[in-house]
Amino acid sequence: NAGTVIVGAGRAGWQMAQSLRARAPDMPITLVSACNADVYDKPMLSVAMARGINAGALAKETGAAAAERLGIRLMADTQAVRILPASRQLRTSRGTLRYKNLVLAHGAEARTLPQFPVSLCWRINHLQAYAKFRAALGETSQRIVIAGAGLIGCELANDLALAGHRVTLIDIQDRPLAAGATPEQSKKLLDAWREVPLVFAGNVQVASVQKTADGAKNVTTTEGRHFIADHVVLAAGLQTPNRLASGAGMAWHNGIAVQADTLATSLDGVFALGDCIAIDGQVSRYIEPIARQAHTVTAAIAGDAPVPFVQVRVPVRVKTSSMPFTL
Repeated sequence: NAGTVIVGAGRAGWQMAQSLRARAPDMPITLVSACNADVYDKPMLSVAMARGINAGALAKETGAAAAERLGIRLMADTQAVRILPASRQLRTSRGTLRYKNLVLAHGAEARTLPQFPVSLCWRINHLQAYAKFRAALGETSQRIVIAGAGLIGCELANDLALAGHRVTLIDIQDRPLAAGATPEQSKKLLDAWREVPLVFAGNVQVASVQKTADGAKNVTTTEGRHFIADHVVLAAGLQTPNRLASGAGMAWHNGIAVQADTLATSLDGVFALGDCIAIDGQVSRYIEPIARQAHTVTAAIAGDAPVPFVQVRVPVRVKTSSMPFTL
């Protein structure tokens, strides 16, 4: 029995493993993770600094302990390399796995932009990146430029300012949270930020980020403005990596295309959930849908009556503690 192989050990991967184990106590389950697979709440990454929570304390359970508790095989620090749909195999950096069902839960990654060199800019999208960033900040106040005033950028800017760092938050829009907040909400947030070392600069398009002679970072805009920082963080949203999907010939529509009734992909026996999927081209990169998606996939794998996944609008809590609110 080849059982089920899950790729990804974020919230979606562990939720999938838990849901399957509850439904099928004897099913062989293998979870493949590019990291150590520790269990943690990803939304906490953007608010942990001001609360004095270090990276180690963010992990609620080690990957090894979670795997033992659920009775699954964990392949940590292992890259999923290629899906071979004809033979129902997954090639990994530690060998080839057979599967009866394969579930992709590898999430999305921080968007990259050419004017933000990877060697000079932080992208904080997982626990390991946060730990490195936290260590690099040290114990003294730093000058930080954050590019992108969406949900994560605003929360991170607020958190770093409360922790005593001097933060400049920049965005191509003229106000923070422009995509989801009302102008009144954005104004209240800006008013609250007057009490902390946080400055917002709107209508800014970055042209380049370069290293200065003294090791700082020079963020230059298309209008010739300059922002000097010790650290630059890019928070320009997420993008779904398409390497596994394209290599297997999987249907793609702004993400891995799945059917709403089963969350099945275009490949037989392959399902997907979480940040990496799109239904009719629409993504839903929030925590709330994940448990419901796992139930949908579990029902399909177990052969139970379908539990169709329905996309719904849910309240989004903005964790800017200077002025928290809900969208």
